[in-house]
Amino acid sequence: MTWRGSSTPLDRVYASLPYLLPLVTSLGFSAAFFAQFPALQVLFIPLAPLLIVYSFPFASLIIFFALFMLVVRNDRIPHFIRFNTMQAILLDIVLFLCSLIINMALAPALGANGDLLLDTLNNVVFLGTLVAVIYSVVQTAMGRYADIPTLSEAVYMQLPR
Repeated sequence: MTWRGSSTPLDRVYASLPYLLPLVTSLGFSAAFFAQFPALQVLFIPLAPLLIVYSFPFASLIIFFALFMLVVRNDRIPHFIRFNTMQAILLDIVLFLCSLIINMALAPALGANGDLLLDTLNNVVFLGTLVAVIYSVVQTAMGRYADIPTLSEAVYMQLPR
């Protein structure tokens, strides 16, 4: 729902771009999925330039802080863009926490016996993020606020109305 006024088509494009951040981050969980469905890798070829940028040390951290400081905290930018940027940032934080839990806690504890469980968890995280990003981009393209339970509530708490 667009309750902060109407959004222009350019605002919708700008509001959709931050969702590339969690999409690129989720590719770290995609190895097991693409091992099962290698033909689907073709769909992610357009992300290759972003993957090159992300290969530089601390690039994701710099992009994270740039988006937060230059977009989310800038009152001159429309609320629609700031909301979607903050939601993409929080989605990226959730992915980072999932990465810590899966790679630092579960993988060493399970060892070689837990490959099926780890592959399943990685698939769930990757596909869940993919669905959340697609939903958010479609809602944003239609000029609506993408309402993801719990995540959107946290965004509303962070952004002043």
